[in-house]
Amino acid sequence: MKPSEVAVLAGVGPSWYQWLEQGRDISVSPQVLDAVAGVLRLSSAERRHLYRLAGLNPPALEVAPGDLHMCEGLGRLIDHWSPYPAHIMDTYWNLVMANEAATEVLGMHPGLPYNCLIAFFTDPVYRSRAVSWEQVAPLVVAQFRALCAERPGDPGFTYVIEEARRASAEFDALWSRGDVCPGGQMRKELHHPRAGRLQMEATTLQVPARPDLMIVLHMPVPGTGTKAALERVLAGAGAGGAPGSVCSAP
Repeated sequence: MKPSEVAVLAGVGPSWYQWLEQGRDISVSPQVLDAVAGVLRLSSAERRHLYRLAGLNPPALEVAPGDLHMCEGLGRLIDHWSPYPAHIMDTYWNLVMANEAATEVLGMHPGLPYNCLIAFFTDPVYRSRAVSWEQVAPLVVAQFRALCAERPGDPGFTYVIEEARRASAEFDALWSRGDVCPGGQMRKELHHPRAGRLQMEATTLQVPARPDLMIVLHMPVPGTGTKAALERVLAGAGAGGAPGSVCSAP
């Protein structure tokens, strides 16, 4: 398609569009860039690149239809991660999938509230697994606020926050503090009714092609006896069903 044709279809002047292609310092709005991206049928990644070229903050990545199948592979990944806990959450910390170790060790039982943030404050089993819960809770809330800051005005975050504030006065008080902390990795000390004290490192990973999902992998801290304890617990747990076995598009 010729540049002049793109300009007409996008509703901008031919000269202005030519300057955009040349990378000149021009004023441009997100609406105009979205129009250009639509005419050119740009992918989500290409649309973000266009925003960067124009000097604007790029929109959030969207999942391409051809990448939706990846969740099945991610499910196999966390299943093979046993005997270490692993689970998958969406952008809003809604639980999508968990392996048997997460069900047994972290307390992600089938009746768990749909959202991991809300469960952390309201579910007695999930909550009781965290040693020093009162010290961990402010960090959890601060990490969730950091995620919200990346998507201002996102109704999904607004819904979870409102639900959490209604469900837990403790969350409401912590949220009002306004603390922000980057996520990605956290040291966890857990108590399991049969394995005793467990010390693990949790690492959150994202796959660029599935920006709507976060994979949380746990590893035992060396020299703490956690590795052997996890192996014993999972060996005696039997085959347990994992919650959230279906992964859907956002």
